[in-house]
Amino acid sequence: MITDKAARLGIGGPIGALLGLATPEPGEGQHSGLRQIGFTIGVIALGAKMARVDGEVSDAEVAAFRAFFQVPPGEERNVERFFDLAKRDAAGFETYARQVADLFPDAPEILEGVIEGLFDIAQADGTIDAAEADYLAKVARIFGLETSRFERAKAAALGVVECEACTILGIDPLATDEQIREAWLRLVRANHPDRLIAQGLPEEAIAMASRKLALINDAYDRLRRERGLVAA
Repeated sequence: MITDKAARLGIGGPIGALLGLATPEPGEGQHSGLRQIGFTIGVIALGAKMARVDGEVSDAEVAAFRAFFQVPPGEERNVERFFDLAKRDAAGFETYARQVADLFPDAPEILEGVIEGLFDIAQADGTIDAAEADYLAKVARIFGLETSRFERAKAAALGVVECEACTILGIDPLATDEQIREAWLRLVRANHPDRLIAQGLPEEAIAMASRKLALINDAYDRLRRERGLVAA
């Protein structure tokens, strides 16, 4: 259970405050567990506040959150509880973003996946308005994401930029065939689920990476077909 695990770990900061938790108790695997539970609760809070930032939380936004965030089996009620608590207002999202960023200083691809999911929520009930765009930009800055990662997340979620496949691969439309292949291989390595599992990242993060990997492979296949390249 999210609540039981988090209580044993004694998660502090805003993520712990969301649960009303107390002092930590040292234990084996604490760091890995902290990452997993902290990520789960932090992303729920960021998603809920993303839905709230434009005013009312719509059914479409809730559905988008559920589609983006893979709820662990048996945790539906806990996730709904945390989401409802966090969606009361959009204030304080910066602190949640900082805490999530601190959990993943060595995994920017996971933070990029979170931004992509937030874009999905923002667009769920129509066009992204100024308040939503500001929220997304601020979270990305707190995450320390490069502009190319932000634009790739945006392209993956919205698909409304020139040469979307180029943006997803982080390359210039005039890139050489070899540069395209190198970018694809680099992103495949960074987002491969086996690599992230070996780092002890949570299941929800692995699911995000798997989704991103499919987009990366699709983008590469489209460019390869357009240029008549032989499959790698």
